[in-house]
Amino acid sequence: MRQAGKRRLAEVDEARSQNIGIAKRTRLHLDLHCQHPWNVSPKEAIAIQRHLRMQLVLQDDFAQIRRVAGVDAGFEGGGAITRAAVAVLDFPTLELLGSSVARLPTSFPYVPGLLSFREIPAVLGALEGLASLPDLILVDGQGYAHPRRFGIACHLGVLTGLPTIGVGKTRLVGSYEEPPERRGEWTPLRDEEEIIGAVLRTREGVKPLFISAGYRISLKTAVDYVMRCTARFRLPETTRQAHRLASG
Repeated sequence: MRQAGKRRLAEVDEARSQNIGIAKRTRLHLDLHCQHPWNVSPKEAIAIQRHLRMQLVLQDDFAQIRRVAGVDAGFEGGGAITRAAVAVLDFPTLELLGSSVARLPTSFPYVPGLLSFREIPAVLGALEGLASLPDLILVDGQGYAHPRRFGIACHLGVLTGLPTIGVGKTRLVGSYEEPPERRGEWTPLRDEEEIIGAVLRTREGVKPLFISAGYRISLKTAVDYVMRCTARFRLPETTRQAHRLASG
């Protein structure tokens, strides 16, 4: 029983697909564009970030967007288990098409700036539980707005080849002026003289979000898609749906 339980933790424990045209039990094979070890020290993880950063594409490089996804991760058992979720929505209607949740033993400690090494292994498992991949992923976390310009959204994009956007609830690095209160207004997030992201007001009277390009998308376009994925609430519908699943 104990061995069977461990095996189940290494598998996707929930996957739902609707209106995508592939049976629910079909598992997707992710053809990763590059691979690296995950069982590394923080020093080795930083070296991997700096190496992979050279592969970043921060210009628009995608065709028509028909499916958008949100990615989020939570933790169970006092952090012992990483629970990652992907929610796929139709674009532009934002109707939920399918979702997937994966649970894996957490193998990397919490280190600011190295979130991807803690969460991405489970995120990749959740992506494999989908019937088909989305055209664009909004990641709960930073993209280019990162001390080494390689946050979790950049990391996931470089590995999968998919366009990604970082949607941070808080600032990790940089300075900014508060954006105007009107919905859709934004100000640059700067680190010294470099613009690394946007401080975006998604709803009047609420705290802004910190948006940055992840992979194969420009900052301006990233802001546009975040706004088009945001309805009545502060967070985009992609993030809200993924967070609900990741929280159990």
